[in-house]
Amino acid sequence: MRDSVMMVIGAAGGIGSALCRILSASGVRLVLAGRTTEKLESLAATLPTESLVQTVEARRSAELQQAAEAAIAQWGRLDAVACCVGSILIKPAHLTSEEEFDRCLDANLRTAFATVRGTVRALEPQRGSIVLCSSAAAELGLANHEAVAAAKAGIVGLARSAAATYAPKGVRVNVVSPGLVRTPLAGGLLASPVMEQASAKMHPLGRIGEADDVARALAFLMDPAQSWITGQVLGVDGGLGSLRGRG
Repeated sequence: MRDSVMMVIGAAGGIGSALCRILSASGVRLVLAGRTTEKLESLAATLPTESLVQTVEARRSAELQQAAEAAIAQWGRLDAVACCVGSILIKPAHLTSEEEFDRCLDANLRTAFATVRGTVRALEPQRGSIVLCSSAAAELGLANHEAVAAAKAGIVGLARSAAATYAPKGVRVNVVSPGLVRTPLAGGLLASPVMEQASAKMHPLGRIGEADDVARALAFLMDPAQSWITGQVLGVDGGLGSLRGRG
């Protein structure tokens, strides 16, 4: 991956920042995209490779296209993009307002669609890669996850269709599907030892995921060396989405 140019959308978040550190340590030049300039600049100051801060609204494909074009203007190429933007909403459908559902779709599905729409053409010259983030909730029927499960399942459908559309151009589109991960976004679900223990028991491997667990999978799929992988969903979930534990 050394000397590649990659963009991370949601770079200042828990998983996004972990991904940036992994990629930068591998010699990747980075476009750090997100809403909060100060957080992005603080992250950039800690990275060993050159980075470019781009303040964007991730729901807007035109802004993501401009960020991709800025990378090409600076370094002449863009090799991969990861969208690490998302939200968690745990409510039954009858208690979820239309506004909450719209915000959930915006934060998850709309940002994923904008990522594909806004960056795919910039990736074509390098036969590059897009990686999106879904959730184990899209595969497994979890109570009170209706809105987020619908949004995350939409990301899987989007990715597989886009993988088929852009395969003739050599652009790969894949998905990482995490379980519960210890990030600021999930802080409310891990607010006490009892809550954390209950959540850990849901995962057959018996622990909550860490940001690096997911970031390593994202980096793997972004790597140009994985040039024969597309349209795939990689579960990084402690077995939650596919296994039934003993307990």
